[in-house]
Amino acid sequence: QVQLVESGGGLVQPGGSLRLSCAASGSFFSINSMGWYRQAPGKGRELVAEFTGGGSTNYADSVKGRFTISGDNAKNTVSLQMNSLKPEDTAVYYCKGVVVTTSPGRVYWGQGTQVTVSS
Repeated sequence: QVQLVESGGGLVQPGGSLRLSCAASGSFFSINSMGWYRQAPGKGRELVAEFTGGGSTNYADSVKGRFTISGDNAKNTVSLQMNSLKPEDTAVYYCKGVVVTTSPGRVYWGQGTQVTVSS
């Protein structure tokens, strides 16, 4: 069983910062990639930032220059540093991992953590 557990969400004022973290645990051989998605009320889930292989990263245009994804392969963790937060960043943020177990890479999701940007 593979679990992804997020932490670090909360309420922050516009212009503030938050750091999200996600840790993978359970029985698996490797993690092919990890990343962050978000879902605002009434909208679909969208990419925020992800590692795309070979250490490369991909960011949504709306967060470029404000958010930074980082990871620790040895600890199976991924983090998202969010700066200059805007009200439109308000959403539930989900950690995503493509994990290799006895089966080829399969997508796992965390339970989500709420980020609210409001004055």
